[in-house]
Amino acid sequence: MLQSQQRNLRLPRLAFVTRVLFAFFLLSTGIMTMGFGINGYPISDPPDELDQFMLALENTGYLIFWVGFLKTIAGALMFHPRTAPLAILMALPYAFNILLYVIFFAHKYLVIGLPDFAACALLIYCYFDWYRPIFAGPTALSIQKSSGGEHAL
Repeated sequence: MLQSQQRNLRLPRLAFVTRVLFAFFLLSTGIMTMGFGINGYPISDPPDELDQFMLALENTGYLIFWVGFLKTIAGALMFHPRTAPLAILMALPYAFNILLYVIFFAHKYLVIGLPDFAACALLIYCYFDWYRPIFAGPTALSIQKSSGGEHAL
């Protein structure tokens, strides 16, 4: 059986809608984050704890611009079905980071952070057949190649 025939998409309609909405979200917030990296994070007057955290993050040299750039790339890749599994894996660290950020620091953004992580988790579930080879053990062919061929002991 061909490798592409073994890869099924679970919940295809829900996965399509979630993938497109998540792609728009990543693309738009990625561009916005790149703007924060260039222009600085907007702060309220007087700065609250969240603003102070973001300023401290900016002062440490955290690569805000590059985080936004990778979010933009992941969002763009997610529009094409062939590159969607890669884009979902690219978005996973960001989505998990945002989940932790809204749980521990920015409680007022839970409305954004929870659906963001939920969309990524749902897409991982839907595309899990694409990721199954990552978790699979060695195959007979890979063992044969690593041992030097058919006749090697």
